[in-house]
Amino acid sequence: MGPQDQPDFINGVARLQTSLPPRKLLEALQAIEQAHLRKKDRHWGPRTLDLDILLYGGQIIDDTDLQIPHPGLHLRNFVLLPLAEITEQLIFPDGTPLVLHLENCPSDGIVRLSSGDPCGTTD
Repeated sequence: MGPQDQPDFINGVARLQTSLPPRKLLEALQAIEQAHLRKKDRHWGPRTLDLDILLYGGQIIDDTDLQIPHPGLHLRNFVLLPLAEITEQLIFPDGTPLVLHLENCPSDGIVRLSSGDPCGTTD
């Protein structure tokens, strides 16, 4: 998805608990991006910070400004591979197991950073 002429980036996935409903969580994530002076020059282009909601329990939301599960989730190896490190047994809200998406998920272009190494030295 999006233009391929972009510099490399660091991606991560986190699992968390929150009392915020999905829309309030989105607003909180956007506030964090703004507080860190997020820069984005073009749609799906490079940005200095990008915080997305991938899943929210078993909910499915399809609004113009909030889609859960994230619409590109199953197409992005840089999301699926770290997601599998958190919970490989995950079942998506549509009933599809994460492992099915992983079967068609090449690791091309993915480099795992060593823990605690901000310079990008790989394992």
